[in-house]
Amino acid sequence: MSRIYKIVILWAICLLAVQTVFAQKVAVVLSGGGAKGSAHVGMLKALEENCIPIDYIAGTSMGAIVGSMYAAGYSPDEIGKIISSEEFLGCASGKIDDKYVYHFKKSDPDASWVNIKFNYDSILSYKLPTNIISPYQVDFGFMYFLTAAGVAANHNFDSLFIPFRCVASDIVAKKAVSFSHGYLPEAVRASMTYPFYFRPIKIDNCLLFDGGMYNNFPADIALQDFNPDIIIGCNVAANSGIPDENDIRSQIENMLTTNTNYSVICENSVMITPQLPKVSEFGFDRAQELIDSGYNATLKKIAEIRIFVHDSVSVEKRRAQRKAFNATKPQLLFDSITITGVNPYQAVYIRKSIMHRDSTFDIHQLKQEYFKLLADDKIESIYPKAIFNKKTGLFTLNLEVKREKNFVAQFGGIISSSNVNGAFIGLQYKYLGMVASKISVNFAIGRFYSAAQVKSRFDFPYRTPFYLETSVGFNQWDYFKTTIRFFEDKLPSYLLENEFNFITEFAFPAYNKGKFLFGPSFARTREQYYQTNAFSKTDTTDKTTFNFFTVHSQFNRFSLNQKQFPTAGTSLIFDVRYILGEEENIPGSTSIDKEVFNKMQNWVQIKILYDRYFKIKGIYSLGIYTEALISNKPLFNNYTSSLLSAPAFQPTPESKAFLIPNFRANTYGVVGIKNIIRIYKKIHFRLEGYLFQPYQEILQTNDFKAYYGKPFEVRSILGYAALVYNSPICPISISLSYYHEKDNPFSIMFNIGYLIFGKRALD
Repeated sequence: MSRIYKIVILWAICLLAVQTVFAQKVAVVLSGGGAKGSAHVGMLKALEENCIPIDYIAGTSMGAIVGSMYAAGYSPDEIGKIISSEEFLGCASGKIDDKYVYHFKKSDPDASWVNIKFNYDSILSYKLPTNIISPYQVDFGFMYFLTAAGVAANHNFDSLFIPFRCVASDIVAKKAVSFSHGYLPEAVRASMTYPFYFRPIKIDNCLLFDGGMYNNFPADIALQDFNPDIIIGCNVAANSGIPDENDIRSQIENMLTTNTNYSVICENSVMITPQLPKVSEFGFDRAQELIDSGYNATLKKIAEIRIFVHDSVSVEKRRAQRKAFNATKPQLLFDSITITGVNPYQAVYIRKSIMHRDSTFDIHQLKQEYFKLLADDKIESIYPKAIFNKKTGLFTLNLEVKREKNFVAQFGGIISSSNVNGAFIGLQYKYLGMVASKISVNFAIGRFYSAAQVKSRFDFPYRTPFYLETSVGFNQWDYFKTTIRFFEDKLPSYLLENEFNFITEFAFPAYNKGKFLFGPSFARTREQYYQTNAFSKTDTTDKTTFNFFTVHSQFNRFSLNQKQFPTAGTSLIFDVRYILGEEENIPGSTSIDKEVFNKMQNWVQIKILYDRYFKIKGIYSLGIYTEALISNKPLFNNYTSSLLSAPAFQPTPESKAFLIPNFRANTYGVVGIKNIIRIYKKIHFRLEGYLFQPYQEILQTNDFKAYYGKPFEVRSILGYAALVYNSPICPISISLSYYHEKDNPFSIMFNIGYLIFGKRALD
């Protein structure tokens, strides 16, 4: 080798050594700020595109979320896509993504407004809830996005793609806590636990909350731990102002938080303060707008940053570095489950609910089963951790489970401008063992509707789970108190209907939204009525009793978002049923008949119902409703009993309060349309219209007998307009109804609460 080549090589080595010794180290610091912290993503994107090196990153709260994902090997574009998604919006609001809602675990809707949970030994020591937003989506999301990176770094935050720090608050020691190692999802979860919104988390026996309480901009942590040459900060927060005497939130915020120094304390530093729109703490529906604000604000600071930062990292080099780090992440593949917080029998139920076979399962398979388990009302909370086994290269899923309280007291009902006012009271007892069980007792008390029901349900967590539900119930409707003042005298004004039933159902899930049900039921219906309005106090009523057995098979798919006045989701029912029973009619003093009538009756009926809502654009949604009922049901002994035993079409709360002959038939079809306009958050206006087409109308002879009219001869229209406020405890509505072919076709009703009936044997 010639001397000149030796000199060149020596010069290159020296130059490289000088660059290494004097290489600049850049730390990025991200503040907390709730949804406004989405701007940090735009800041990171602008830095990368302009080849600004990022050697360290530190953040608090939302800054910790964005910073941890960047440190875990996600690009700014990937982070932006995640926090702009509907799923992330669900995390922030506590709402589980609709595709993971498990209808199979849901109970039948009831009229309750408030549910109070307690244990038998703690009735007098009721504790206020510690959170108003469910953390389940967040906890699972952090495990999903951050666990593999933490394992690749051997749980040392300095060994992540970018060395990382985040800050939480120890409320006992009243100090900020910085995380440099440990289970990464847990550290970030602690940093973003906004008081009262999310449940606090314990790490090393310390109860931790949002780091923003004591250090919302951890520039001091970045300087202390990393000793960078340059700090680039992004701040989207501010210290609390003077508390308002009428605003308890501002008062509590001032009591809980310590003022933060929102400045970069390094000599060579640049602060980026995006111009942000006014958004709520959890307004992630505007994430992209906030990302753009951070991006634009950073672009304006690039020239100032370049005064201090001379090094560059090309987009290609950073992409290659990120790819190399991500290649070291293990796949989230599980082969076992450990469960804490419950006894061994309860652990068996939980394990069987998630792991249906002795084999491995990946994170996507786990997610389906995990949210199914969360739908179980015997479980209050679950905190998941993925623990890596270096020997097998697989993960163990650790679930920290907290059981739900054993008892639930329910209160509700309806307050109405009509005569359907009533109260609802319920009590549930829930038990979790190798089989989950629930026993409930419900009462409805009112002038129009009264009921009592005892129900039991047993859930079996087999590979194909199923439940067995039995109920004994009594329902009574007194139409005399609602119909007499409104409808014309097509029916006698005195009508009293009741049903005693024993219902048994077996059910199996059909994916997340659906289930198959089948089972036998026994019931006794009894109607008391006069066949004319010319009756006195001394007259006796006709009585029609029907003792029957029924067996049915049903497919039920349900995802409506409200038990009354839904605005989204789908309800699909396909039901096939056989009915066999004995009709008995005992004539009253006003009846033309004088002999007791007995006859065995049997028929088959098929019911199909499809109710679906589509979000069209902006504030407008469209609902489509279709229903068909086909049966060979015979007419009963007289007109009134035939009409009372006929299936009723009752699509609105008000239509359930009246016995309307035009909307009862043994075979019929319905089409309907619903227009939903969201006015403000939980307030909407709905305009509905239905066309009811009976195959044959049930008509009355002069001697009070029933006969069928000509096929498709008549049809009826039902119109409904309502302004609805879905309050935190129950809906409040004012409505206008229109019933075709009536002497008084319009009706106005104001309701607070739910008009929901107990289950009937033929439902």
